[in-house]
Amino acid sequence: MSATAAHPLEGAPPEAMRQLEEHWGEEKTFRTFFTTVDHKRIGRRYLVTAGLFFGFAGVSAMVMRTQLAGPEAGIVSPQEYNQLFTMHGTAMIFLFSTPMLFGFGNFLVPLMVGARDMAFPRLNAFGYWVFLFAGLFMWASVPAGAAPNGGWFAYVPLTEEQNTPGLHMDVYTLGLLFLGISTTAGSINFIVTALKLRAPGMSLNRVPIFVWAIVATSFMVIFALPALNLDNAMLFLDRRFGTHFFDPGNGGNVLLWQHLFWIFGHPDVYIIVMPALGIVSAVLPVFCRRAIVGYPLIVLAIVAIAIISFGVWVHHMFATGLPQLSLSFFSAASTIITIPSGIQMFAWLATMALGRIVVRVPFLYVVGFIVTFVIGGLTGVMFAMTAFDQQVTDSYFIVAHFHYVLFGGAVFPILAAIHHWLPKMTGRMFNERLGRWSFWLILIGMNGTFFPMHLSGLFGMPRRVYTYPGGLGWTGWNLVATLGAYVLAVGLLLVVANVGWTLRRGRPAGDNPWGGDSLEWATASPPRPYNFAVLPRVWTVHPVWDDRTIDSIGPGAAADRILADGRKTIFTSELDGRYERVVEMPEESLKPLLVGVALLVLFGCLLFGRYWAAVAALAVVAGILFRWLWPPRRTPEEAGAVSR
Repeated sequence: MSATAAHPLEGAPPEAMRQLEEHWGEEKTFRTFFTTVDHKRIGRRYLVTAGLFFGFAGVSAMVMRTQLAGPEAGIVSPQEYNQLFTMHGTAMIFLFSTPMLFGFGNFLVPLMVGARDMAFPRLNAFGYWVFLFAGLFMWASVPAGAAPNGGWFAYVPLTEEQNTPGLHMDVYTLGLLFLGISTTAGSINFIVTALKLRAPGMSLNRVPIFVWAIVATSFMVIFALPALNLDNAMLFLDRRFGTHFFDPGNGGNVLLWQHLFWIFGHPDVYIIVMPALGIVSAVLPVFCRRAIVGYPLIVLAIVAIAIISFGVWVHHMFATGLPQLSLSFFSAASTIITIPSGIQMFAWLATMALGRIVVRVPFLYVVGFIVTFVIGGLTGVMFAMTAFDQQVTDSYFIVAHFHYVLFGGAVFPILAAIHHWLPKMTGRMFNERLGRWSFWLILIGMNGTFFPMHLSGLFGMPRRVYTYPGGLGWTGWNLVATLGAYVLAVGLLLVVANVGWTLRRGRPAGDNPWGGDSLEWATASPPRPYNFAVLPRVWTVHPVWDDRTIDSIGPGAAADRILADGRKTIFTSELDGRYERVVEMPEESLKPLLVGVALLVLFGCLLFGRYWAAVAALAVVAGILFRWLWPPRRTPEEAGAVSR
């Protein structure tokens, strides 16, 4: 379909369509690659970049599994192994899971709420560039032999300068501080977009569950990330300037690191999983051909998880010698948090039981998620019991549980989302047969990799060891896990191959190939730069299944929802989605990229001890931000038009 061809559901006249294309369209040129603020292009970039970092981390995992396939292997040295497993964990947690899910949020949230872009388009572009540069900042340390090597949770005093000299942990602390800027900017953008840019009529009880999940995640990031940033800043000061935040001999406390890290770290598990749960609640009704069961209960469960998750961090510290009475309260809280997760699980099962299931690849990944996430959840309840947790702490049982929760709880929904929304993003259908092959290989490979780790952990194998002697009963389980990892890798490569096949040879998808219910399926595939020619009026939580909502964007639609005379969208009230005013959106700009480059220089100067150069880079950042935020000059006529 051409850029200006009529869409079956578009009610805007041809002249308005031409104006919208003129104001919102971006030429595909070398310059606009760096200046774009289109949320769909930025969302796709998040997905591709996070996927590349996933690939790097996956290669690290394959090297480690090959090293552990048999006893006394010498494929890598202990120092190289420490760097590999640290970068693997750090990349999977910070550079893949959350950015990948935020990538889907970038692409989908404005479409799902009936808006034309994110609330702050330039801030959105800035968040992506910072994410890219922070990831490159950290991965560039690997070929230089200076990669982080103290584990992804970097416990002190092992990561203090006297125990881990060199740039290794400085890369870690500065890299995560750099990345935190991106995550915070993205979270603020999601919150404002979901609260203020919803289509007229989209009250809170009509917001898609995926959007609820993204908003809850964003609030969690805002409250959790400062603890991690403070932790990293204090460790950097300890290592570079001789402060003693974590030194008991000088009034510090080694457990302070763990408390601050896990105040962030356990909510971060749900920061990763929550958008994935939202994906499941978005995909399942489409392939069950019915509305999700228990919509209000699922939303309440999402909010409950977001709150309770901040009160369970100490269950990561049951073996640190804290008073047993205090541990009992956190044990109880860790058990309670399973209740809202269980509510969602039963709602999904009820939806499947009451629906007419159409088995396609996205649905298969949802079923795979349910199976693996339940297994991970059961072992999670076991860790809430203090006595059991103290027995298996720092064993491979922990590794197995963690991967069942995060691979089962995040990667399976991500794969479901890729197959579910790939037709919307590309306008082409993937290969169903290849998709099924990849699903079964991934399901078998994932369980073959991580289930044996439960047993090797129970047999005493500690985590974070680069080799082990024979005769301890671990060899067979490690060999099975390594073979499973290779099967898993083949399945993931088939997913990549399927995406490539889709882009080149996939048949046209149409606008709503699955019969979806949310507003993104009411747009062209792929969506136009302005998303909706007529901003919709929403009447139900399943707008595309509702004739009144479809009529609101069809022929005869209200002219005040077309807004073709500029880059404009509608602000609505936070609670009930009432029309408030029209707002003008900014055009593409090079400033987000320039600020990202200046920040990269700033953190590079800090890493190599060029502190005066870092001050100069900070001044450049401030100067660009000042120019960015300076209001543009307007003629009296333009100012009056904006005011109206």
